Amino acid sequence: MGFPRQVRLVEMSPRDGLQNEPGPVIATAIKTGLIDRLADCGLRHIESASFVSPKWVPQMGDAAEVMAGINRQAGVRYSVLTPNLRGFEGAQAAGVDEVAVFAAASESFSQKNINCSIAESLERFLPVMEAAGKHRIPVRGYVSTVMGCPYEGDIDPQQVATVAKALYDMGCHEISLGDTIGVGTPLKAKRMLEAVAAHVPMANLAAHFHDTYGQALANLYAVLEEGVAVIDASVAGLGGCPYAKGASGNVATEDVLYLLNGLGIETGVDLDQLVATGHWICGQLNRHNGSKVGQALGGNC
Repeated sequence: MGFPRQVRLVEMSPRDGLQNEPGPVIATAIKTGLIDRLADCGLRHIESASFVSPKWVPQMGDAAEVMAGINRQAGVRYSVLTPNLRGFEGAQAAGVDEVAVFAAASESFSQKNINCSIAESLERFLPVMEAAGKHRIPVRGYVSTVMGCPYEGDIDPQQVATVAKALYDMGCHEISLGDTIGVGTPLKAKRMLEAVAAHVPMANLAAHFHDTYGQALANLYAVLEEGVAVIDASVAGLGGCPYAKGASGNVATEDVLYLLNGLGIETGVDLDQLVATGHWICGQLNRHNGSKVGQALGGNC
């Protein structure tokens, strides 16, 4: 198909980036400060929080306060993760623009991660989909372990396609395909995408690739060639994967943006401002900046 003329970057750092951050719970003001800075960079889709039990994800326990504390900009979609109806109700009360649900392409991963089968997880989303439709709130669907599972190894692309189609048929307007443990390679990414795109329109697909083996940018290049025009990423590469030993987690938004700029693909995002934001949040968290571009353009923290 050739490269898209424009790509929408979905910024994951406030949720996927911070949810597994070790140590004390991050202050709400730091989270809202990050979201506001990301919006100032030109990002127009920011996953801002997760409405889950603080018992299971302590870092996301202040989701309502975060949503109340951000300075909302016109044209920015502030989305949140809502794994169940209770989470959706909290998100709806907080005035979110979009909610997200997640399923796995691996039965073993689904059982270990959320204690139910893939079919059961999809059934659990039906009340969320119904409530979202009633309130006219769009729902994004995530499929994890699309190119590999820590328990099952390689995942059949047709299994990914089955789960993605189920989410799309349920009413998810966009399906994000997640290489959760970052084991994918470009050819594997293309084959997976080809299987999914036979059932879900390319315009409704997004790539969410982790960089555990340093393959994320190569894999993104491969799916960009096929026409994917939505990419999930996390500033400074924030967020590890608890299921993969030594995993570096999310691909850095700065690195993805540098690639897209080099390809002449429009994003509307300012690279220098994004690099500054990556260094700011690393300073707040007292952690290493995982972005190669961030390190090259602004030193390290």
